Amino acid sequence: MTKIGLEIHCQLTNLESKLFCSCKANYRQFEINENICPVCMGLPGSLPRLNQEAVKKATMIAMALNCSTPEKIAFFRKNYFYPDLPKNFQITQLNIYGDTSVGGSGSIVVGNKEIRITRIQLEEDPGRLIYEGSSSKNQITLVDYNRAGTPLVEIVTEPDFENPKQVREFLNILSDLLENLGVSDPGLEGAMRADANVSIDGGKKVEVKNIGSFHDLEKAVHFELTRQESLHSREIEIAQETRHWDDKRKITISSRSKEEALDYRYFLEGDIPWVTVDPAIQEKLKSEMPESISSKKERYVSKYNIPNQVADVLSSDKFYSDLFENSHTESNAKEIANIITTDLMGLVDTREKRESSKITANHLRDLADSIQTGKISRNSAKNALHEIVKTGKELSQVISDLDLGNVSDESELITIIKDVISEEPQAVEQAKSNSQTINYLVGKVMQKTKGKADPQLTLNLLKKQIE
Repeated sequence: MTKIGLEIHCQLTNLESKLFCSCKANYRQFEINENICPVCMGLPGSLPRLNQEAVKKATMIAMALNCSTPEKIAFFRKNYFYPDLPKNFQITQLNIYGDTSVGGSGSIVVGNKEIRITRIQLEEDPGRLIYEGSSSKNQITLVDYNRAGTPLVEIVTEPDFENPKQVREFLNILSDLLENLGVSDPGLEGAMRADANVSIDGGKKVEVKNIGSFHDLEKAVHFELTRQESLHSREIEIAQETRHWDDKRKITISSRSKEEALDYRYFLEGDIPWVTVDPAIQEKLKSEMPESISSKKERYVSKYNIPNQVADVLSSDKFYSDLFENSHTESNAKEIANIITTDLMGLVDTREKRESSKITANHLRDLADSIQTGKISRNSAKNALHEIVKTGKELSQVISDLDLGNVSDESELITIIKDVISEEPQAVEQAKSNSQTINYLVGKVMQKTKGKADPQLTLNLLKKQIE
C-alpha cells in the first residue's frame, strides 16, 4: 500500500513585516543581507515580538481548510544547527500540550478523495543558501539572511495520497486557495515549497526535500515510489532517511538519517507568551474571508449560465476572477467570461506578462458591450484586446487607430455580397438547397471586410440576395 504525505511551507507574502521583527516581509526587493536586524539575526539580547496580522492570516488559512482553531496557541524553539539559521533554533509550533498550533485537524477534497490535514503551524522561515562555483571541487556556499524570519505557514497532511497525480492536484488546489484568500502569492519564487514523506507496504518513511516546483515534486514522488518498490522486490531494507531531489539527474539521493522530534530538543519559547485568539476575532475573520472558489464557480454557472469548464477556470485564478468581478453585469457576464478564457489567457499566460499588461476591468466591459451591440466583430475584438493589453489605450481609440469598426452599412455590405456571389456561383447554387453552404459565403464576405462585417446582418442580406 502506497502512503504519501506532504509538508507544505507557504510564506505569508502579503504581510508588511517579518514574523518577529519590523524588517520587511518582502525580502525579494533588497540586496543580499540588507533586510536584517538584531532580532532576525538572533543577536544576544534581542527579543522577538509576534506579528499579530500573521496570526490572523494563518487562522484564515486554517478555517479555509476546515481545521479547528484553538483559542490558545504557543510557540516553541526547535533546536538545530544550520548555516541559514542564525539563532541555531527556529521559533515554530508543536502540539505537545494538546492543539496549540494555529490550526488543528481538517480536510480538503481532491477529486473524490478526502485529504486529511494534521495541523497548521506558524513559524519563521530560515535564510537562503546560495551555491557558487563551476564544479563541486571549487563550489562555495554563501548565506543570504534577508529571508530569515519571514512569516511561514506549514501545512502538514496525513499520508492519504495514493499517487503522484493526487499530490500535484492537491498543491494546485491549495495554491489557488491561498491566492484567493489574499494571504500569499504562490507564484513568487520560494513562496510555496513542499516536501514529501513516502512509504510503501507499511515500510519506513522516507522524506524527500529540496524540490523546486510542483512539477518536480510529482516527478520526485514517482521516482521515490519506484526506488522503494525496487528495493522491496529484492527484499532490501528501506532505510528511514531524508533524501534530496537531484534536479539534473532526476533522482533522489541520500542526504542524512531522518530526525525524530526528540532530536530537535523542543521547549517552550520563553520570550513569547501563550497567545489567546478571542472567539470574537475568529468570527470576525470568518465573516471577512472572501468567497470561496467553489462558491464562485457555482454562482457563475447558476446565475450567469457560464459553462462548467469556463467557470472552473475563471473562479480558480484570482487575477482573472478579479477582472471578471469588477467588469461584468448580468447582461454581459457570459461575454466577458468568454473573452477572458478564450482570448485574454493566451495573451497574459506568464507572471511577467500579467504584470506588464495594461488591461483593466473597464476595458473588458467596453469590449463586451461593443461586441454585443455590434459595434465591432469578435475577430476585431481579438485584435483590439491585443492592442489594449500592450498599450492600455481606450477601446474607442484602438478602434479608430486600427480601423476595427464593423461594416454595418447595408449598401456597402450589399456591394461586397454581390461581388462574392459573382465570384462563387457554384457555392451560391448549393446554398439554395443546403443551408450550411451559406456559412461559406459569409466567411468570404468576412475575408473581404477583414473580419469587420456584422455577421448576423451579413447572413440576412446574403439570404435575400440568393433567394
